[in-house]
Amino acid sequence: MPDVRIVNVTKKYGKIYALDNVSLTIHDQEYFSLLGPSGCGKTTLLRLIAGLIEPDSGEIYIGDRRLDKVPPEDRDIGFVFQTFALFPHMTAWGNVIYGPKVKNYDAKKADTIGHEVLELVKLNERLNAYPSELSGGMMQRIAVARALAAGAKTLLLDEPLGQLDAKVRNEIRYEIRRMAKDLKLTAIHVTHDQAEAMSISDRIAVMRKGKIVQIGTPQALYMHPNSLFVAHFIGESNFLEGYITKANGKFSEIELRGGLRVKAINPDIKQGERIVLAIRPETCEIKKGRSSIENGLFGKIEKITFEGTIVRYEIRLENGDHLVINRPSLTEEWVEIGEDVTITYPLEKTHLFAYPEAGLTEEISV
Repeated sequence: MPDVRIVNVTKKYGKIYALDNVSLTIHDQEYFSLLGPSGCGKTTLLRLIAGLIEPDSGEIYIGDRRLDKVPPEDRDIGFVFQTFALFPHMTAWGNVIYGPKVKNYDAKKADTIGHEVLELVKLNERLNAYPSELSGGMMQRIAVARALAAGAKTLLLDEPLGQLDAKVRNEIRYEIRRMAKDLKLTAIHVTHDQAEAMSISDRIAVMRKGKIVQIGTPQALYMHPNSLFVAHFIGESNFLEGYITKANGKFSEIELRGGLRVKAINPDIKQGERIVLAIRPETCEIKKGRSSIENGLFGKIEKITFEGTIVRYEIRLENGDHLVINRPSLTEEWVEIGEDVTITYPLEKTHLFAYPEAGLTEEISV
C-alpha cells in the first residue's frame, strides 16, 4: 500500500479551526498514531482520511491517487470506532461477512474470507455469537475483522480501546498491531493515551489545537522533545524557571528562582535570557542529607507514594519550587517524609527551553 499523504489540510467549524494547514506523510505498512488531548483535531484528521467529512482546503492522497473527493466506500479503508459499532442483530459471522456481501463476492469467496479473518483475530469458535454475548475485547476484535474482510488496505482506528478495561486494553493493543503487521497494512491509530501510543507505534504525531507540533519515533519524542508542551505531554517533566547567567559553548550556567545555581546543556539560548529547565522525574537521584555535589539541589521530602514498581517522591526545594522524582521501588533505599535530601540529575538527559511568551502554564496546557 502506498504512503498516505496529507497536504495543507484545513477544516473549520464556524470560527474554530479543527485542523489548521496540516501536512503529514504516513509510510506504507507503518503503524502510526495521532496523539493529543481532547479537541486537538486528531479524530477530525482521521475522519477526513476516511472520507466521512471533507476538508475546507488541502489535499489527501494514497500514493498518487487523490482521495478528498472520493466516496468513503471507494477508498479501500477500514474504520474501527471506539464504540465497536457492530450490528446488534447480526452474529459475529454476519458482521464479518457484511463487507464481502455488499461488494457482491460469491458465497464461497465470502466464506473463505470470513473464516480467515476470524481465525486471525482468534474468534472462529464464536462466529455464531451476537455482540451482546461477547466481551468488549471480543467485540473490538470482531470490528477489526469486519474491516479486514471488507478488503481494507489502510486501517483507521479511532480510540479503539477507550471502552475496554485496563488489562484487556493492554492485550488488545498488541493484537491489533500484530494483525496490521502480519497483513502488511498501513494503520493510523488515534488516541489520547500516551502509554498506548508509545508502546505500539512506529511513529507518532503529537497534536495540539489543530496543529502537529512534533512527529517522531516514541524514543525520539521522549528523549528529544522539541517544545515544553511535548516534554509535558509525552511522559512527565519537572519545570524549573530561571535565567542564563553564563553561556559557554555546550554548557550554560543557570540561576533558578531564589538564587539556586545549576548547569545545563544549552543548544542556542543566549546569556541573560529567561529559560525553563525540564527534568524527567526518573532521571534524578536522591541522597540523604545535604551533600556538596556539583549541580546538586537541596530539598525536603514532602510526600511519598508507593506505586508498585516505583516510589514517587514529592520534594520542596529550598527556593520553594516543587520537584517530583520517581525511583525503582525494589532497589531504592527509601527516605522518609521530612528528611533533607540532595538531588542530582544527568546534564545530558535534561532539556532547556526559552521561556514562552504566553507563560509556562499556558504553554503546557492541554
